[in-house]
Amino acid sequence: MRKILLIFCLAVATTGFSQKVKLVEGSLKALKGETVITTEFTYDDMKIGKDGLTEEDYIARKKKDYDAKEVGRGDKWEKAWFADRKERFEPQFNELFEKHAKVATKGQSKYTIIFKTTRTEPGWNVGVARAAARIDGEAWVIETANPLNVIAKITVTNAPGRDAMGYDFDTGYRIQEAYAKSGKEIGKLIIAQTK
Repeated sequence: MRKILLIFCLAVATTGFSQKVKLVEGSLKALKGETVITTEFTYDDMKIGKDGLTEEDYIARKKKDYDAKEVGRGDKWEKAWFADRKERFEPQFNELFEKHAKVATKGQSKYTIIFKTTRTEPGWNVGVARAAARIDGEAWVIETANPLNVIAKITVTNAPGRDAMGYDFDTGYRIQEAYAKSGKEIGKLIIAQTK
C-alpha cells in the first residue's frame, strides 16, 4: 500500500512540475482592475510532434496515413484539424482563462492577449497505453488600440492535455485540454502578478 501511495505521489509531483508558465518580459501590473481582456490566437510557424515537423508536412503525413486505411478519411481529418481551433481549443482556453483571471474575453478591452502556439504534440491513446497531448506557446499582452505596444510576454512550455479517466481517444479532445490548461495557468499568473 505504501509503495502504491509513493508511486502515485511521485506521478502527481512529476506531472505538476512538467508544465511551466513564466513571465519572460514586461509586467502584468497594467491588467489590474481590468474586467475584459480579449484574446486572439495564431498558429503561424507551429511545429508538430517530437520530430518538429512543419504543420504542412505533418498534415501531408497524416492524410496519407488515413487515406491508406480509408479513402477520403484524410480530408475529413484535415478539416477537423483546422475546425478544432475555433470550435474546441480557443473556447476551452477562454473558458478557463476567464474563470481563473476573473475577466471576460468578449467586449471592448484596453488589452488583448495573442496566444501563439509554437509547438503541438498531439499525443495518443490506444486503450492500454497513452501519451498526453502537449503544447508550447507564447502569450503576448498588447494594447488593443496600439498592437505594436507589447506590455508583457508569457511563455507556456509543455502544457499537458488529457482526460483524467483515460477516454481521450480523440486527438482534438487531448489538444483541447492542453489549451484549457494553458488558459487556466495564464489566468492564475495574471492574478498572482496583479495583487
